Amino acid sequence: MNLNPYLAFNGNCEEAIRFYEDVLGGEITMMMRYGEAPPEYFPVSDDMKNLVMHCTLEFNGCTFFASDNMESNAGNNFSMSIDADEEEQAVKIFESLLEGGQAIMPFDNVFWGGKFGMLVDKFGVQWMVSVGH
Repeated sequence: MNLNPYLAFNGNCEEAIRFYEDVLGGEITMMMRYGEAPPEYFPVSDDMKNLVMHCTLEFNGCTFFASDNMESNAGNNFSMSIDADEEEQAVKIFESLLEGGQAIMPFDNVFWGGKFGMLVDKFGVQWMVSVGH
């Protein structure tokens, strides 16, 4: 059994998933657009045809999914949590995700051990980054 997060975006899924692919050193292993669905089963308007219906990002044994959902409140009801293998990796991920976003809690030492930080990225997705706890 696997549990995989599924992110919903408001028309900018491809931009977001390519950003995460770069930050996390991952690979987009599947991307399907709404226009690829059979129109007799899944009709969409012309302005939706090039948007992402489903995509998969894989990195370091992790997987998450994403799509464009124009009715979504992307990012506000969960956090993506990354537990890095080493501090340098955690700092790089935190700082990269922070570009254009906003820190909720700076990446620093925490009372439970190790380092931890929280942020909202430029796409409105909440992230928690930790190492060494």
